Amino acid sequence: MNTASSKLDRRELVAALLAAVPEALVVTGLGSPTYDVHATAPDRAGIFHLWGAMGGAVPLGLGLALAQPEKQVIVITGDGEMLMGIGSLGTVAASRPANLSIVVLDNGHFGETGMQQSHTSLGANLAEIASGFGIGVVLRINEPDDVDDLAKHIRCQSGPVFAHAVIATGEQPRAMPGRDGAAAKNSFRAHLGLAPL
Repeated sequence: MNTASSKLDRRELVAALLAAVPEALVVTGLGSPTYDVHATAPDRAGIFHLWGAMGGAVPLGLGLALAQPEKQVIVITGDGEMLMGIGSLGTVAASRPANLSIVVLDNGHFGETGMQQSHTSLGANLAEIASGFGIGVVLRINEPDDVDDLAKHIRCQSGPVFAHAVIATGEQPRAMPGRDGAAAKNSFRAHLGLAPL
């Protein structure tokens, strides 16, 4: 539920998290989480920006975590996309990848479709849903210092981890990464030491 009295700045939170875990692989949900990650780490390798697949960030991150068990994998997504793919949390809980962390930036709105209130503004509690699915480490990111605790869990690979961050609603300038899917895939594979497909 998006009800915290003081809400975090999404870009500051993302910048602090990425700085704290510089070796982690990152999958971004479509829209604002992609813009946030690209704005704060435009030249960082090992980031896969997911375009045009709402609800697909967590399943993609899960597959990556299972395929690369020695790597830390972070999914950074929004409340709207998490709601769209909510069932994937059950699969994450059943699979129990220790190296997967899911960070939901919850502004309580559907930012890509006109800022209508999302379910989290109307009572849905994503942290409780994640816990109900059986994800053992559920964190609430309410203060900037909470990022340190999240980074510790990511580095220790104590996951799966679900982190719910209540963020301010305001729009940030869009920072757009390249949209060439084949180039993005090949760049990400190269970062992993794999040949292009």
